[in-house]
Amino acid sequence: MNFGLNDEQELLRDTFARFFDEHSSMARVRQAGEAGGFDLALWQGLANLGTFAMRVSEAAGGLGLSTLDAALVLEEAGRTLASGPLAETIVAAALLGELGEPSAEPVLGQVLGGTRIATLAFHDIAKRSVQWLAGGAIADLVIARDGNEVVLLSLTPENRKAEGNLASNGIGEVDLSRAARVDLASGQEAVTRFAAAIEEWRLLTSAMLSGLARQAVHLAADYACERQAFGVPIGTFQAISHPLANFITEIDGGKYFVWKVLHEVAHRTPKAGALIPLALWWNGRVATMAVVQGLRTFGGYGLTTEYDIHLYNLRAKALQLIAGDPDRLLGEAGARLYANTGSALPDVGEISIDFDLGSEAAELAAELDAFFRETLTPDLRAHAHYSWDGHHPAVHKKLAEANLLFPAWPKAKGGRGVSPYASHAAAQVWEEHGWSSHAKGTTQMVAAIIERFGSEDLKRDVLEPILAGDVICSLGYSEPGSGSDVFAAQCRAVPEGNGWRIDGTKMFTSGANLSDYVLMLTRTNPQVAKHKGLTMFILPLKSDGVSVQPVFTFQDERTNVTFYDGVFVPDSYRLGEIDGGVKTMSAGLELEHGGGFFKSQFALLRAAEALCRELQGAEGGPLIQEPSAQRRLARATAHCLISEMLGLRSLWATEEKQPIPGAGPMAKMFSSEKFLEDANDLLELTAPASLSKRDGPAGFINLSYRHAHGTTIYGGTSEVHRSMIAERALGLPRSR
Repeated sequence: MNFGLNDEQELLRDTFARFFDEHSSMARVRQAGEAGGFDLALWQGLANLGTFAMRVSEAAGGLGLSTLDAALVLEEAGRTLASGPLAETIVAAALLGELGEPSAEPVLGQVLGGTRIATLAFHDIAKRSVQWLAGGAIADLVIARDGNEVVLLSLTPENRKAEGNLASNGIGEVDLSRAARVDLASGQEAVTRFAAAIEEWRLLTSAMLSGLARQAVHLAADYACERQAFGVPIGTFQAISHPLANFITEIDGGKYFVWKVLHEVAHRTPKAGALIPLALWWNGRVATMAVVQGLRTFGGYGLTTEYDIHLYNLRAKALQLIAGDPDRLLGEAGARLYANTGSALPDVGEISIDFDLGSEAAELAAELDAFFRETLTPDLRAHAHYSWDGHHPAVHKKLAEANLLFPAWPKAKGGRGVSPYASHAAAQVWEEHGWSSHAKGTTQMVAAIIERFGSEDLKRDVLEPILAGDVICSLGYSEPGSGSDVFAAQCRAVPEGNGWRIDGTKMFTSGANLSDYVLMLTRTNPQVAKHKGLTMFILPLKSDGVSVQPVFTFQDERTNVTFYDGVFVPDSYRLGEIDGGVKTMSAGLELEHGGGFFKSQFALLRAAEALCRELQGAEGGPLIQEPSAQRRLARATAHCLISEMLGLRSLWATEEKQPIPGAGPMAKMFSSEKFLEDANDLLELTAPASLSKRDGPAGFINLSYRHAHGTTIYGGTSEVHRSMIAERALGLPRSR
């Protein structure tokens, strides 16, 4: 798996970043707006850098770079609001080079040299001769479809209707019926190639919107660090920091969604064509909302023309609206996914990024899949439950004996020594078989903490049985009244003899009724700051003084409140230093802030698709044939894929030691919030059948709706993760 750019791409991006910083400053952008939305010096500089030749083949005199390379440049152009129809000219130049009409060769040279500006017509001029075009107020050339032909049109002032526009970026309405024309190609192949060019434009515009939105959020974050209210920076307040954290997460997701689509297009996967309009819909929507939030962060100053944020606000709308109502993109994606409407795929060139987990992951997943198919009898499958109640000691032990329980652990300790990529693939198999991983996941986390902080006694008494599959563990962090503020723990640990006496109560000790041990957070020093007086222990749950009381949730899950009355634990069962529990606990929490819940999202989506095929729609046919249902399923598809990208990026960053601040919290927060959002929407889409708990997709959607609420709380609430994202990814001060 590879989320990284190669050296040439890094150099390309950095070169254009420096160029745009110098030649597309906000002062230059403002000047271009006053001059009709075009900066001739910038355009000439871009031509000198070979920008317009990027997607032209080497045989036609271009650079032959990939669409990903072009997307990196367009992201920087969006960041700096570069003036002129960049994406359109890059795609138009590639079309001119590919169609190969001899009469177009001199024109191609002029476009590559920056002396003529080319753009695209988004609609068949045989049906719509008057159109709004990107660069329509300034362009010299237009490539368009005319029925069964692809033509090159030359524009003159007589073709244009001069008027102001929202973003002052050179868009314009043009009468193409009166333009001089050259026929470039005709027939189905030519029409398909033109359609593919429009698809590539969508991807490049998506990248441009992503870069624009990112800069708008960073402008807002910088301002929130400077502006003071009530004696502190306004970024201290969650009402400011949390929305910005949401948007930087969605912007990151949108960027990697474009990369995912490029990867799918390059490999010609069945759904690749449907993902292209989804990418533009998502990035356009996020950019629009992010710049609005950015502007609001500036307050009244954001409304003034003195501050640059308003330029981002207006440009975000103009970039996506030039092709029409972006809401139609969602309908188009739905039709491509569920009505088998075709699409033309561009040749995006070689894509260096890769989301394949590798052969080791595939082999482990296949072996684990075979294990579950052989082991899970009908009775065991009936025992399965999406909670701790699904734990089965015999299956747990059998997995350990096959070295499949903790495959990431070294072979000498009962694992396989596999990479995190392979462990991730194994986790997907657990999900596909519906077998509870709650006990396995929590116990593995406890094992890792014991391995790092535990005494030799703990490693002998607890870690070895864990790795052998003989015992399981639960977590004792939360307390009544403390919520996610684990630092507020009041469960006391007082020295007693050669150990400690523990008294107190823990809430949400899930699995305590089944587990052998609990990882306990206790207060050992009430006289210091609350985060400094904490110590962690491993406590046997069969000890005298421990009692477990069930607490049931509306998710059909059991958790517990556990009481500790004079429970003795030896000092050798302490983890880390006395009063150093924060360090120990932080290691455990980092293990929880990982890849998110996209596997659950995909399972929900598959169930909704199945139920929509079963249910009758308002028109009498299957519900899945109705455009409104297709749109909602398409939206959930986008959420699933973006969650997957954020989760895989977090996994990759950890494995490859890449410094990506906030990657884990982003994956967890986004996936859990979208899981809840989609569970609600798809429950409504398939109602009233989805209200039933019957076996099958209806019952699964019902369960997913109930389960999704908990995912926004597990491992820290979404609010906790938003604060982490705001601080790590945006440099905002600690929130309150």
